Amino acid sequence: MTFLADWIAANAERIVRLLLLLAIGFPLIRGLERLAIRAGGRKLSPQGAMLAGKAVRYGLGAVLLAMLLSELGFTLTAILGAAGIAGVAIGFASQTSLSNIISGIFLIAEKPFQAGDALQIGDTLGIVHSIDLLSVKLRTFDNRFVRIPNEHLVKTPFTNITRFPIRRFDIDVGVAYKEDIDHVIRVLADIADKNPYALDEPAPLILFKGFGDSALDFLLGVWFEKSDMLNLRNSITKEIKRRFDEEGIEIPFPHRSLYTGSVTDPFPIRIVNPERTGQP
Repeated sequence: MTFLADWIAANAERIVRLLLLLAIGFPLIRGLERLAIRAGGRKLSPQGAMLAGKAVRYGLGAVLLAMLLSELGFTLTAILGAAGIAGVAIGFASQTSLSNIISGIFLIAEKPFQAGDALQIGDTLGIVHSIDLLSVKLRTFDNRFVRIPNEHLVKTPFTNITRFPIRRFDIDVGVAYKEDIDHVIRVLADIADKNPYALDEPAPLILFKGFGDSALDFLLGVWFEKSDMLNLRNSITKEIKRRFDEEGIEIPFPHRSLYTGSVTDPFPIRIVNPERTGQP
């Protein structure tokens, strides 16, 4: 205790300066970071503003650390020399990280997506939470956190689902061969026209695709604002089923017919109830 008290008494002025640096430095860096994000938000994209804030945080943090080390009596020249040697060793050992940083710069410059966009990357679908120099963070729709390295995004195709303000939802519809094609088209057009989430312009696309194995195949394409995706998807599919039931339009299930030859009659099929015949 005597040694500690003597050391504190001998370095009281230095300790006060260290405490002042910490008390002033951290709030100042935090405030300047917020200011950089706010200023960048006016001229840059959300990810650009986010990176500007991080550049201020890490840059001023390095300056504050150098001041603290200098105040503690460390020689900055020796520290920088050691840091240079360590940097070379770390550089050889972290080629993947460097590749991710370069890929991150390309993504920021190209701007294929921004924070808040919905991305489809392989089997992963989620909202962009943040864009950093090493990786992109996604929040999936079931609230899971996914980290994807920037290098993977540069090399792999992905889909920005919400890049444009409107999208088209395509629904494949099959009806029985006995149904009238024009009647089906009129019903589909009326469904699209009455749906509150479907846009009038561009007009819905209704296409008779052709003859399927078990059905007449149609395509209904409805345009909508990207924020209404789930509402449109749920409402219009339920409305198709309800209206087809009301109009007596049959949605068939797949079926096959078996023949013994090209010119012979089909195999006869007879259903026997074992309970009536007494057979097992």
